[in-house]
Amino acid sequence: MGSPGELPAESLVWAARAYPAPRTGSFRFWFATRRWEWSPELYRMHGYTPGEVEPTTELLLTHKHPDDRNKVAETITRSVALGEPFSSRHRFIDTHGVEHQVMVVADRILDQGRPVGTAGFYVDLSSTLVITEHEILDKRMQEVVDARAVIEQAKGVLMRMYRISDEQAFKLLVWRSQETNTKLRALAEQLLHELPNVPPDQPGTVSAFDHILLTLHEHIP
Repeated sequence: MGSPGELPAESLVWAARAYPAPRTGSFRFWFATRRWEWSPELYRMHGYTPGEVEPTTELLLTHKHPDDRNKVAETITRSVALGEPFSSRHRFIDTHGVEHQVMVVADRILDQGRPVGTAGFYVDLSSTLVITEHEILDKRMQEVVDARAVIEQAKGVLMRMYRISDEQAFKLLVWRSQETNTKLRALAEQLLHELPNVPPDQPGTVSAFDHILLTLHEHIP
């Protein structure tokens, strides 16, 4: 079975509803105190029980894949110095030795317009999408014929912006759809509508795009 982009059109809406969204965990990071807050899911993603350890920058970096550790450290430093969201794509190793490929999608925390921290989600892109043929055939939906084009375009935008695969882009759309209880097609259409708001390729482009991705559901008419 191929990636979601290779599935029959009739399967896409069903997949968005029936396929479990990628594993996610949320966090907050306060610039002034360098204090991290992890959701129970993020603790578990790293192999801890909730509250078992105090999340710190040092602990976070010890879990990073050796080839990604310096990059993540630089991203955190820049986030604090410039008041930017902590956004990244990297690998980390949990306490059981399992490698996770994650994308961190975040936005700024503002206090009267001043950035005081960053909050967002770890999205685990490690697992693969598995859909059996009989499930697809049992869930044919004509609405996908009309929705497929816009979903494919939105996936293409995510692939280019985050340098991720077709399947991973689909997972992101599914995650936002399920997280916000919003139809996949509506999210895809809103994403394409807001593309002109993304600045040209520059250091803040991905952060601006993260903000758009996390708030799409708020702007759908």
